Amino acid sequence: MTIKPQSGDALRWPAEWEPHEAVWLTWPHRKELWNGNLTEIELHFSRLVALIAKHACVRINASTCLHSHIRDILPQTCHAELFDHASDDVWCRDHGAIFVERQDGTLQAANWRFNAWGGKFAPWNKDDAIAALMASSQELPCLSSDLILEGGSIEGNGTGLVLTTESVLLNPNRNPSVSKVDVERELHRMLGTKCVFWLRSGIEGDDTDGHIDDMVRFVREDIVVSASESKPSASNYRTLAENNERLQDLRTLSGSHVEVIPLPMPCPLIRHGWRLNHLPASYANFLICNGTLIVPTFNQAKNDDTALGILRELLPNMQIIGFDACSFVLEGGAIHCLTQQQPLSAKHFVLTQGKKKSATD
Repeated sequence: MTIKPQSGDALRWPAEWEPHEAVWLTWPHRKELWNGNLTEIELHFSRLVALIAKHACVRINASTCLHSHIRDILPQTCHAELFDHASDDVWCRDHGAIFVERQDGTLQAANWRFNAWGGKFAPWNKDDAIAALMASSQELPCLSSDLILEGGSIEGNGTGLVLTTESVLLNPNRNPSVSKVDVERELHRMLGTKCVFWLRSGIEGDDTDGHIDDMVRFVREDIVVSASESKPSASNYRTLAENNERLQDLRTLSGSHVEVIPLPMPCPLIRHGWRLNHLPASYANFLICNGTLIVPTFNQAKNDDTALGILRELLPNMQIIGFDACSFVLEGGAIHCLTQQQPLSAKHFVLTQGKKKSATD
C-alpha cells in the first residue's frame, strides 16, 4: 500500500544530534575530477566510510557496476549497504534526500530539485534523481518540490528553526522567480519548520554560492558555532563579521536567545592554477553522528587543535574526531557535504528500546 506523504505541521525535521539509523554517502567515480587523483580519493573516502561505520549504518549510492570495486576498497571489517543509485558527483548532502519525521514517528523523504549549484557542473540528471531513489529504497513516502535546494544550504535545530543564506536560495541561478516568502513557505511545507533566519552570503571559494554548513551550525537547540576571522585583512573577515552581527538577533521559537560560539577559520588554503584558487576550508563542515563529531582538519596543527579544543570544551559529552579533509576540499566540500543522515525514527527507537529492555528483564 502506498503511504501518502504528509506536509507542513504534520512534519518535523530532526536535529543532526538526534539518533541516526544510517548515514548516506555517494561514491566518487569520475576520473576527470579530483585533479586526476581518483585512486587516492577513493582510499581516503573509504577511510571516512569506515570511521562513520563505527557509529552508524553506512548506505552508499553507487551504480551497480561499481559495487564489487567498492567492496574491494573498503576495509574488510567495514560493513556498508550499497544501492544501485547512479550519480554524477559525490556531494550527497546536496543531492540526497532530506529525511523528516511524520506525526506517527515514522520517516518521510523530502525530494528537492537539484541543478548542480546553479548549473555550474554538468551533467546533473543522475544526481537529481537520487533523492527519490533513496526514499524508494527505504520504502518511505516522498514529498517532492519544484524548488531547487541543496541540503548544505539549510541548517535546522530540530524545533522548527532554519538558517540559510540569501546568496543561495534567492540566487537567480536556482530559483529566478521565487521570493523570500515563497522560499520560506516551501521550506515549512516540506520540512515542517516554522521560522527561517537569513544570512547574506558565504565564504570565499565556495562555488555553491554560500552554503550555511560552511559557516554556522547548530550543536544544540539554542547554541550555534559560527565561523569567525580575527584578522581584518582576511578575505572572509567582512562576511563572517556581518554573519555574527546578524546572529545576535537569532532566537529560538520560544523566544530564547541563541548563544553564538566563535569557531576560528583555518589559514587560507590556496591552490594556484586550480578551478578554486581559494579553497573553501572550514571547521564548521562537520558531521554530528550518534554522539560523535567528525570534524574536517587541514594539516594546520595549531589551528586544527584550536578548533577541536573549542568543540571538545563546548560538547564534553561528545567524542570529537578530526579527519583530514584537504583532498576533499580541493573539489569544494568536506565532511558534512559528503554525508546525509537518516534519523532513527521515533517509532523505530521506541520499538528497539523496548526489545532491549525485554531482553534484559
